[in-house]
Amino acid sequence: MEAAQLGLFFVVVFGVIALPGLDMAFVLASSMRGGSGAGFAAVGGIVAGGIAHTLMGVLGVAAILAVWPPLFNAMLLAGAVYIGWIGWTLLRAQAAPTLAISPQAQLPRGRSIFLQGMLTCLLNPKAYVFMLAIFPQFLRPGQGGLWTQAALLGLIIAFTQALVYGAVTVGALGAQRRINANPRGGLFAARMVGAVLVGAGVLTLLQGWRS
Repeated sequence: MEAAQLGLFFVVVFGVIALPGLDMAFVLASSMRGGSGAGFAAVGGIVAGGIAHTLMGVLGVAAILAVWPPLFNAMLLAGAVYIGWIGWTLLRAQAAPTLAISPQAQLPRGRSIFLQGMLTCLLNPKAYVFMLAIFPQFLRPGQGGLWTQAALLGLIIAFTQALVYGAVTVGALGAQRRINANPRGGLFAARMVGAVLVGAGVLTLLQGWRS
């Protein structure tokens, strides 16, 4: 895979993961209640969930290519339109995403935090949108093994999850305050992610149908 393609994928993944959502909320809550140990257990569970999403994504793409390759092209174009629409809604957003976390919330302890973190990731609808609409855009069936490409993309996802959520764990309370107290910065970040998604959608549409 080309370095530029991997770099663009990292930028997209970083933007999506850095936006506040269910996974970040769980990491924050775990860290605030149980300290860094609980927070990193939650991060580990979410990374494991991300690996499972990657496996499901590449299995789905491999099945589509085996049964009817033109369907893959149709899925790519539909996904390009969809991520472009998501990006456009972020560009037009008037308020930044925020998190409301209660440190008094009852949370599991020890190994169960890891398992609940994994379950939180697996049940996160944002992750399924990503795997259906964005992940396939970066696979090139005619440019090397599909599983090799997926492994590289999966490593980028896991690294970015560990990087972003690990930072949230280290600065748990401060992270929550910064997210909720800096709406202007959060809005700017959301719009930057929106611009990247719109650009990725346009590039895919320009590429057209793949053989």
